[in-house]
Amino acid sequence: MSKIKLRAIAANGVLGSGFRETSLARGLELKPDFIGCDAGSTDPGPYYLGSGQTAFPRIAIKRDLSLLMVATRQAQIPLIIGSAGTAGGYPHVESLKQIVLEIAEENKLSFKLAIIQAEQKKDQILKLFQAGKITPLGRKELDEDSIKRAERIVAMMGVDPFIYALQKKADIIIAGRASDCAIYAALPLLRGVDPGIAWHAAKILECGAAAAENRSSPDCLFAQIEKNAFEVEPLATDMACTPQSVAAHSLYENANPFEIVEPDGVLNISNTKYAAVNSRRVRVTESIFWANAIKNAKLEGAVFLGYQSVIIGGIRDPQIINQIDDWVAKLKKRLASRVHDVFDIAQPKYHFNISIYGQNAVMGALEPEKKINSHEIGLVLELTAESQNIANTIIAIARHQALHLPIPQYSGLITGFACRHNPPFLERGKVFKFIGNSTIETPEPLNFFPCHVSTISEGRELH
Repeated sequence: MSKIKLRAIAANGVLGSGFRETSLARGLELKPDFIGCDAGSTDPGPYYLGSGQTAFPRIAIKRDLSLLMVATRQAQIPLIIGSAGTAGGYPHVESLKQIVLEIAEENKLSFKLAIIQAEQKKDQILKLFQAGKITPLGRKELDEDSIKRAERIVAMMGVDPFIYALQKKADIIIAGRASDCAIYAALPLLRGVDPGIAWHAAKILECGAAAAENRSSPDCLFAQIEKNAFEVEPLATDMACTPQSVAAHSLYENANPFEIVEPDGVLNISNTKYAAVNSRRVRVTESIFWANAIKNAKLEGAVFLGYQSVIIGGIRDPQIINQIDDWVAKLKKRLASRVHDVFDIAQPKYHFNISIYGQNAVMGALEPEKKINSHEIGLVLELTAESQNIANTIIAIARHQALHLPIPQYSGLITGFACRHNPPFLERGKVFKFIGNSTIETPEPLNFFPCHVSTISEGRELH
């Protein structure tokens, strides 16, 4: 058996989603070397990157972070947080830093704090794009215009900034957009764990107890990491890790079931072995990591599209349902004509979209079932324009057109569309879309992800 290198706790899959205090307490009894927690994702969509807001409410984030900060300061071990504030840009990192300072003041905590930024300067990204240093992933989504129009662009960091902060003896690390796995791989790699084991253990830890069976809620996961193997088990005694559940999480969110791409290289698990240690614990061996000659980072940006208003409604008339595609096309045409009449020569730019739930709203063109089998369908009418007032005005016009839109089968006035709310439209405010889907070479990661370490004394930043 290889020598034990360290023990790790993943608090949960995302800061603010919660975990059981009893699980954290049980984990602390196992004397962990560090606690980690991811705090973000692109899963919630581009709004949070574009707006600078967080997907989870501040009160929920503070609850989780307070428990973790107090626990790690009592145990005198590092707390490592990545992808701060959902999207990991400047405002997201700053908002989480302010929560850290509040908690420190309230609990009279003192420590060394490392802040790692991931937001990139657009002029630098533009220069690198023009120099051909940015490589598209799949279809090309990045161009000079989108870079200039982006609200912000972040890059996903690997382990180097975390390792730097740990070498500077940081007690709490708050990082911008980061690989989920890098949060957990940094300290094992620094301690000499085999890279394949370090990265695979990190992959299993990244979502907390998601790698366990019987998971009823987000919770903590524990890992014992050796040089050439690791073992994992949930900290809630009513959950269990099995070879199948751990192997399944190894495949989670990966297009290739055997290769997991990271900023630092590729984790290969084609020959990995999973074995039950007992009814709740699994041992993993023989994972391999292929390091990149030059490290890279995935770029994520958000572009402002406009202001949006939506109407949620439904149709139960079988005559309309049987010709819904024609009905939608007619509605769009009628709306365009009416907007032309109302605005005259001052024609606003707008985008009108209709999603049909019960037909193909989830999968779109990829939906294999073409026939509508339901007695009713739901419609979401989305209107995006350059101002909220214009969006509200045009969606109100669309509502009236939809209410009484005629079909050939009826000779008189009909009302075939029912709105769920009153007033019928909901203001969505600003909306964004993702851009990026590219990688950028980061031969010197700290040049792209600067790290600042300061001393915090009971909520006051000394330097």
